[in-house]
Amino acid sequence: MDNSKVTKNLTSSQLEVLRDKATEVPFSGEHLYRDSNGSYSCAACGASLFSSHTKFDAHCGWPSFYDVASTDAVRLLDDHELGMSRIEVVCSNCGGHLGHVFDDALDQPTGLRYCINSVSLDFSPDKQT
Repeated sequence: MDNSKVTKNLTSSQLEVLRDKATEVPFSGEHLYRDSNGSYSCAACGASLFSSHTKFDAHCGWPSFYDVASTDAVRLLDDHELGMSRIEVVCSNCGGHLGHVFDDALDQPTGLRYCINSVSLDFSPDKQT
């Protein structure tokens, strides 16, 4: 992670996930059941990552999105840890670990499931007019 781009104070849980690539306990994250309209940003650097309009309930225990806020919001990296082959999702701005992406969301427009740790995200509700 490029620590020069990390500007916020992070909790120990956020540090474990964003820097050490840990995974939060399933069904424990504060954003899992959030259904408010708004945007999700990186908890470390504030970069915009996901919109609530692409969030869906994948019944997997972590917030899931079928697309990113912009094509350059995240980087996808090969992950061969834990004896399996997966695609890791990291923040393009600061390199913080966010989660993994899977191609098993066949009922979603992109077919993708960005499975993201709640502690790696901040939420900003849409402004009411």
